[in-house]
Formats: sequence, C-alpha cells, structure tokens
Amino acid sequence: MKVELLQYTPQPEKVVAAAAKLCYSPVGVDKIMEDLTEEKAEKFVGMLMGMGHESPIEHVSFTFAAEGVSRVLTHQLVRHRIASFSQQSQRYVKLEQFEYIIPPSIAEIPEAKEKFIQAMEADQKHYNELVELLYKKHFDQLIQEGKTEKQAKMAAEKMSIEDARYVFPNACETKIVYTMNARTLMNFFHHRCCERAQWEIRQLATEMLKLVKAVAPSLFKYSGPNCLNDPCPEGSMTCGKTLEVREFFKSL
Repeated sequence: MKVELLQYTPQPEKVVAAAAKLCYSPVGVDKIMEDLTEEKAEKFVGMLMGMGHESPIEHVSFTFAAEGVSRVLTHQLVRHRIASFSQQSQRYVKLEQFEYIIPPSIAEIPEAKEKFIQAMEADQKHYNELVELLYKKHFDQLIQEGKTEKQAKMAAEKMSIEDARYVFPNACETKIVYTMNARTLMNFFHHRCCERAQWEIRQLATEMLKLVKAVAPSLFKYSGPNCLNDPCPEGSMTCGKTLEVREFFKSL
C-alpha cells in the first residue's frame, strides 16, 4: 500500500481560525487574517475542538492518492459520501496482468496462499479468454454495421473488457484519488482507525492520519478512533485494547 497527500488547503489551521474568528468577533472580512499568527491560529483551533464547533473545519480539504489497495477497501472508502473520488477504471484500462492484494491471514499459511494465488491466476486466464471471445463478436458485428477497421478495433476492445471485468475478484488491486474536508476526515478516522474496522482500510486510515498530522498537527491532535478521547462506544463488541490503542495514536 502506498498513500500520498497530493494537495491540501494552504495554511489549513489559519484558514480554520479565520473562519472561527469571523464567527466570534465583529471583525470584517478584510481583516480576518490580520495578526493571525501561528500561535493565535493554534489557540483558535484548540478552542473550536474543545467547544465541539466543527463547522469551520469544513473550509479546509485534503487530497490523497492511494495505490496497492484492493477493491474491498475502495468499496468501503466510497461509503464516506461527503468526499470526491476518482478511481482507475476497469472499463477503460485493460488488465493484461492484474495485481492483487493477499490478506495477511492468508499469506501466513503456505497452503492457503498457494490456493489464493491459483485462484488469481485462474481469474486472469478466464478474463483473457473472455476478452478474446467478446472482442471477436463485437469486432465482426461493428464491421457489418459499416465501421472502419480502426473504429471497430477501438470500440470492440472497450466493449470486450467492459464485460470481461466481471470475472475479477475483490482482491484486484486498484488506484484511487480522493478528497475530503477536515470534518469528514475526522469522522473517517473515528470509524476506520478503530480496531474493529477491516484491516486494510484501518491501515489506510492510519497512514492518512500520519500525513495530515504532519501538516496540521493542532487540527488533528485529537483525531483517531472513538476511544482515543472518550470511553469505547462499541459496548460488548469492544476490542478490549483501549489503553493500547490510545498509546499508539497519541504517539503517532
């Protein structure tokens, strides 16, 4: 897995502080950034977090890129709806040899790993065969409809991979670019940094949290799973590792 922070709102904590300043003082829009030092911005952000006033943090956003992740992960990621996503298309990108993610629990057992790889190789073989069969059908049909050979080739390939992709598994590796505002990110971290989250998206969330903490430490100081600052809300489903989890994320 590779996760990068591609771009983010410049001086995110100052932007949040400026929005808060406008809410709580009579200052005009031409002066909201005036004398707003890093220390004052940090104080404003701390006040917001303490009050639970989260709307000003929606003014800053962060854009990430991830690769080496499975479609199991991205199916979960896109459920966070206040965000924007651009994912590599299996409809337009022909996968001559698809990459795949092996869950650690399977990789640890030689026999299980062998069976998993065999299944992946079989999927690739079936995909290639389906592409070939579908391509021939679509190409012949398009030629009969009066398309030129060049036009028929281009259209037939797209049409063939569009349906052949159905054979690919959830393990199929993908790439995705996504943008979230800070408030959505905090909600994302609450749910996906939790020990009860699926292992792959938990790993993604932890890497994302490291990246945003590096550029906006005050803003994300208290970010992490729900049990980081409050009692675990999972009840009988708790992982039972609250102290361990708190220690890990506070030193992240």
